[in-house]
Amino acid sequence: MTKPSLPELLHAAVTAVGGTERPGQVAMAEAVEEAIDGGSHLLVQAGTGTGKSLGYLVPALAHGERVVVATATLALQRQLVERDLPRTVDALHPQLRRRPEFAMLKGRSNYLCLHRLHEGVPQDEEEGLFDQFEAAAPTSKLGQDLLRMRDWADETETGDRDDLTPGVSDRAWSQVSVSSRECLGASKCAYGAECFAEMARERAKLSEVVVTNHALLAIDAIEGAPVLPQHEVLIVDEAHELVSRVTGVATGELTPGQVNRAVRRAAKLVNEKAADQLQTAAEGFERLMELALPGRLEEIPEDLGYALMALRDACRTVISAIGATRDKSVQDEDAVRKQALASVESVHDVAERITNGSEWDVVWYERHEPRGGAAYRHSGASLRVAPMSVAGLLREKLFSDRSVVLTSATLKLGGDFNGVGASLGLAPEGTEGDDVPQWKGFDVGSPFDYRRQGILYVAKHLARPARDGDRGDMLDELTELIQAAGGRTLGLFSSMRAAQLAAEELRSRIPEYPILLQGEETLGELIKNFAADPKTCLFGTLSLWQGVDVPGPSCQLVVMDKIPFPRPDDPLMSARQKAVEEAGGNGFMAVAATHAALLMAQGAGRLVRASGDRGVVAVLDQRLATARYGSYLKASMPDFWFTTDRNQVRRSLAAIDATARQKETEAETKAEAAAESD
Repeated sequence: MTKPSLPELLHAAVTAVGGTERPGQVAMAEAVEEAIDGGSHLLVQAGTGTGKSLGYLVPALAHGERVVVATATLALQRQLVERDLPRTVDALHPQLRRRPEFAMLKGRSNYLCLHRLHEGVPQDEEEGLFDQFEAAAPTSKLGQDLLRMRDWADETETGDRDDLTPGVSDRAWSQVSVSSRECLGASKCAYGAECFAEMARERAKLSEVVVTNHALLAIDAIEGAPVLPQHEVLIVDEAHELVSRVTGVATGELTPGQVNRAVRRAAKLVNEKAADQLQTAAEGFERLMELALPGRLEEIPEDLGYALMALRDACRTVISAIGATRDKSVQDEDAVRKQALASVESVHDVAERITNGSEWDVVWYERHEPRGGAAYRHSGASLRVAPMSVAGLLREKLFSDRSVVLTSATLKLGGDFNGVGASLGLAPEGTEGDDVPQWKGFDVGSPFDYRRQGILYVAKHLARPARDGDRGDMLDELTELIQAAGGRTLGLFSSMRAAQLAAEELRSRIPEYPILLQGEETLGELIKNFAADPKTCLFGTLSLWQGVDVPGPSCQLVVMDKIPFPRPDDPLMSARQKAVEEAGGNGFMAVAATHAALLMAQGAGRLVRASGDRGVVAVLDQRLATARYGSYLKASMPDFWFTTDRNQVRRSLAAIDATARQKETEAETKAEAAAESD
């Protein structure tokens, strides 16, 4: 039988999901096929509406080797596993003459732990286990959630937290889940044969396509012990998020609360001398954390260095002591011991990493406002350590022994892929060398006509924004724009404080337009309510820049209060910028401008989500039109028609609003007529 061609397979898959074949999707599939067949690497930018999921799934399935697909968001993971993959596999089965298996794999703490569910939670102050079902009042929210999870455990086939509907709080879930460090291991656990996490791993080993998240991909790369099954092809979707997710996994944190918890958990499992040593070290660390000042620690202060070494050494002693003693009076001692070891090892590892003082790490101190009474007074104090860059790690771990495809709607910043490529550890495109991963950047474009569908407006007349300064002129401009648009506004702010101030002010100025604010409800509820009422506006910060997908008339104005550069006192970003400058590069462009360009591209991408969408992206920061770096930022955004004419923009918004209201009226009339005829 002749091997089916890629266009034939793609056509079958697109038909199966009820989509429309687009030139960009075909071009993407061909580029992915070429990269996989040639064992090379591809960065492919595919605009919203391209249908990029099928653009990589079809050539990957046709190739016939195991592929791992890593995404950043739960929404895309669900779309792949529940919709795109089942339909695509069914559609391709007759032509491929096989039915590829697929599975989702997450970190262990995402799965319900049967041991913890049935045996209870090891507690800091108790010898033995705490029966959370007995202790939680059934009338409390926690008690209700725990009882519901106990019933769900008998029904679920996956034990996956995301399959539990409605969801539960982090506190409730922590009562029935364990981290990889706390896990007893399938061979030592009474419930190992039924373990949901182990079953998920087994399904992944037997599957041709494994869908996972960026965090697990990072853990697989960083920790050395394989978490993912061997695979020949890696596809990273939402790849603009990869560097920040890997950085997050590679970041260590040390807090007084975390250290004291380790002390309590270990105290009754070790001899008195080891327990006292750890207690003394914890108290010394806590005292210094009360005195420390926020900011980057380019050199560890002598007192803090001694405290961290004492903590490291005490943890080492306790780890040895835990392994050398047994206490049969402790109920389910293995679980108690494993939890204590996990806590102490975590403290030890971070303390040792900071005291070792790698030139490739950035260390800083943070303090947030206390979240409660005296018991929480230290909750905001933390010492953090993160890699200066993850580029070397990604180059070594990601781009060897497999073909890698990275895709997103925003990978081409300032007109090329080299900025994103550098953050991934890749040399400029076309660079030759024995140890240099070869890659290609490819922009398949977008099915949308951005210049006809959208306007990019820069409020050039506004005063240059100052950090935390009064921006009364910006609020005046925002008020007028919302009124012209008839609501329908997504407000993206550079800080939560700015979003809160704007919401408070505009709620009093224009009460006829409801203002929803991030944090006042769950993100899902906010987006649902925003989409339901066209007069509503939604204000928020970073997660909204990438988390909102509202096609249609409810989102016809996207406002950015200012260019989202990193804060000047951001320890990690400022350290990265300084390192580039010391190496002779342009630190501002390589770090701050690239960061802002990525966010602005994502933010502007919220406007046009369907072929019928029309609207305005308004940037209330004159620097986009006046500063030298403005052209770089604009080149990173969709190619909207550009203007600084405020009156023209108001007329355009009013016309778009009038058209939308007319369509809404017509739809209501048709619905009423249909109801009457019934």
